[in-house]
Amino acid sequence: MTDSSPSTRPVAPQHAFDVERLAAWLRANVQPQATNIDVAQFKGGQSNPTYLVTAGERRYVLRRKPPGKLLPSAHAVDREYRVISALAGSDVPVPRTYALCEDEAVIGTAFYLMDYVAGRVFWDPLLPDASPAERSAIHDEVNRVIAALHCVQPAQVGLGDFGKTGEYIARQVARWSKQYQASETEKIEAMDNLIAWLPANIPAADETRIVHGDYRIDNVIFHPVEPRVVAVLDWELSTLGHPLADFAYHCMVWRIPPGVFRGLAGADFAGLGIPTEQAYLQRYCERTGRASVAERDWEYYIAYNLFRIAAIAQGVMARALQGNASSAEAMQTGRAARPLAELAWRQVERLKLS
Repeated sequence: MTDSSPSTRPVAPQHAFDVERLAAWLRANVQPQATNIDVAQFKGGQSNPTYLVTAGERRYVLRRKPPGKLLPSAHAVDREYRVISALAGSDVPVPRTYALCEDEAVIGTAFYLMDYVAGRVFWDPLLPDASPAERSAIHDEVNRVIAALHCVQPAQVGLGDFGKTGEYIARQVARWSKQYQASETEKIEAMDNLIAWLPANIPAADETRIVHGDYRIDNVIFHPVEPRVVAVLDWELSTLGHPLADFAYHCMVWRIPPGVFRGLAGADFAGLGIPTEQAYLQRYCERTGRASVAERDWEYYIAYNLFRIAAIAQGVMARALQGNASSAEAMQTGRAARPLAELAWRQVERLKLS
């Protein structure tokens, strides 16, 4: 499925705010003559509520922290705003940003404003409406963009202090273990096993680059007709970290069955024109000047990322039960925590036998 127009709906009651207050802020900070201001909410997205703001002929996207009780360090729209702004002018396509507002008196929570970028969003990595040649070009472009991100030197774009340097995996395992435990709604034995095993088996090789944290084909906007990414979205989880861990997260779709999130496992890659996981990894290595990746390290990064998205899914479940998650699909996402954790633990058990 492809979206080529804004997929919006009326603002959900739990995410509504005073549009007149926003209009006054918009006129004071971004567009002095703004009139006829209208706000709609984008469909989907379980994390930060996202809105289409129309002001006359101009269209903006507003991203805000959700209301309600939030997990520590989650929903960092200020960091999202900073990294998008810093990458402007780099080889990583990002929307133009306008302003960050941390005054909760305006709409109730912190938010930022950026350009609305027209184009196509591909929700399914199988790209069912594309030809084999189109699928090949689209996947290669997604690969090119994440490789470009991992080639950016953080200090050169003002992001040298965007996160801690080194020991990224250890810190991430600790972070997601805590967030999972803070949002636990049922016992998942595989998660407990992973929380114990992952910190004791981290690969020795360490690197630091800007990592997106949630890089997927549905978090980029493609040009309306060309196989070219025009904007990378959803930078909420970005930080300084290990590029291979970030890339492995992106590659998990090759391991996930289509029924658990939108996976590629079991697909006819040659017939569809979609690269295999190994071919995709090799292309990334070529673009980032890397000879290869040790197989055991790569498998660890995959297992770690399956654990990580299981923890994220569990957080979505907890917010859904509190009534704070920002889409109707939140419960379905939350229910993926168990199968993802079990898939990760099976991966670990195979590693332990190898």
